Amino acid sequence: MAMEDEDGGGGSDTPPVEVMMERRRRPGREQWSNKTDFLMSVIGFAVDLANVWRFPYLCYKNGGGAFLIPYCTMLLVGGIPLFYMELALGQFYQTGAITCWGRLVPLFKGIGYSVVLIAFYVDFYYNVIIAWALRFFLASFTDILPWTTCDNDWNTIFCQPLTIWSNDSSLNSVDNVTLLANDSRLASASSEYWLRKVLELNHSEGIHDLGYIKWDMAGCLFLVYLICYFSLWKGISTSGKVVWFTALFPYVVLIFLLIRGITLPGSAQGVRYYLYPNFSMIAKPEVWVDAATQVFFSLGPGFGVLLAYASYNKYHNNVLRDAYLAIMCNSITSFLSGFVIFTVLGYMSHVSGRQIQHVATEGPGLVFIVYPAAIAAMPGSVFWALIFFMMLLNLGLDSSFGGSEAIITAMSDEFPLIRRNREVFVALLFLLYFVVGLASCAQGGFYFFNLLDRYAAGYSMLIAVLFETIAVSWIYGLYLYY
Repeated sequence: MAMEDEDGGGGSDTPPVEVMMERRRRPGREQWSNKTDFLMSVIGFAVDLANVWRFPYLCYKNGGGAFLIPYCTMLLVGGIPLFYMELALGQFYQTGAITCWGRLVPLFKGIGYSVVLIAFYVDFYYNVIIAWALRFFLASFTDILPWTTCDNDWNTIFCQPLTIWSNDSSLNSVDNVTLLANDSRLASASSEYWLRKVLELNHSEGIHDLGYIKWDMAGCLFLVYLICYFSLWKGISTSGKVVWFTALFPYVVLIFLLIRGITLPGSAQGVRYYLYPNFSMIAKPEVWVDAATQVFFSLGPGFGVLLAYASYNKYHNNVLRDAYLAIMCNSITSFLSGFVIFTVLGYMSHVSGRQIQHVATEGPGLVFIVYPAAIAAMPGSVFWALIFFMMLLNLGLDSSFGGSEAIITAMSDEFPLIRRNREVFVALLFLLYFVVGLASCAQGGFYFFNLLDRYAAGYSMLIAVLFETIAVSWIYGLYLYY
C-alpha cells in the first residue's frame, strides 16, 4: 500500500506514526466485514448510469472502435492514478475526506470540504433520475406498456403510436423539450409519455414557471430516499450487504439484454455502427476531451466516495489490486453496455426503416424515450421493460449510496456529535434532499434538474481533483507517498 513509510509526514502536522497510534486508540471505528463488501461498494459506485447512457453514444459519435484509443490513454494517464490515490489516502488515514486532507496537508483541508460540497450538491438532483426509473418500473406492471399507444389522456393529435415510425427528432435530443411539449412537431408515443405524462412539461413555460408538484413523482422520490436511508443509517454494516444485490443484479440484466439483443434482426448493423473504427476522429481535440470527461465522471474521483469507502478497510489491505479490479469492471461494463444498447438500436432501425444516427442519443433521452420504445417492439415487452428499469434503479442506487456515504463519513469523522447520532443526521440529510428534490418533481422540474445537472459537478470536480494532485505530488511529496 502507498505511504507505508512511517518516518515522515511530508506537509502534514501529524506524522504517519502518530496517525497509526491515534487510529489504534479508536477501536470503535467500523470496518468492512469482508473484502468483497468493499469491492462491491466501490464497483457499484463506479458503475453507474453513465456507463449505460453515455459511453456507448460517445464511442459511436467519436470514431467507434477508434475511440477506445483516447479512452484507454486517459484511463492510464488520469483515471487509474487518481482512483488509486483516493483509495490509498482513505485506507492510510482511516478517515473521511475533511479529516484526511486536514492531516495530509492542513493548508489544503479545504479540498475535503469542497469534495463533500460537490457530493452534497449532486445528491440534490441525482436521486430524481432514480425516481424516474422507479416511475417507469411501476408503470410497466401492465398488459400494454403505456408508452406504446396514442389513445391516452396525455396524448396529442400529433402522437404516433409504436406501429408508425417517423423521423421524430424528439429521439435525437431532449434539449428541445419546450417545442415538443407545445406540439409543434410530430412525436412518438414514447416521447409524449415521457414529456407529457411523466414530466408534464406541457404545463410549464420554463424554469420560471415550475407549476404544481407531481405527487406521483414525489412519492417515487420519497421511496428512493426511504431505500437509501435504511441502507445507510447503520453504516457499512447494512450498505455492504445491500450492494451485493444492487451491484450484481445489473450485470445479470445486461447479460440477459445482450443475449436478447443479438438475436434481434438488425442487431449486427447496430454493432457495426457502434464499433466500426474511424481513425481520423482521433485527430480531433473534442474526442480526447470526451474521453477524459467520461473517464473522470465514470470512475468518480473528486467526490470523496472512494476515500470514504477505503477508510473502512484494514490498514494493510492491498488497495492497488482493488483499484485495478474495480477499474477493469467499470471499463468492461461500459464496453458491454454498448453492445446492449446498439443491438437494440440496430433492431429499432431495422423495424422502422430509419438510420441509426436518427435514433442514437445519450442521457435521459436514451433510457426514457428511445430504449423503452425499442423494448415495446419486442415480444415479451413487459418483462424486458421491468428488468431494464430495475437495472437502472440499481445502477442509480449504488452511486447514490456512495455520494451520501462520502458526506456522512466525512462529517462523522470531523464532528464527533454527528458520529454519535448518525441515524438522526442521515434522516435530516435525506429530508433536506427530499424537500429540495420536490422542485424537480414539479411540472417544470425538468428545467430545474437540467440547471443542477449542468453546473453541479463539471468544472468544480475537475478543479478539486487538480488541487488533490497538487497537494499530494508537490506539497506532501511523491517520494513520501510511494
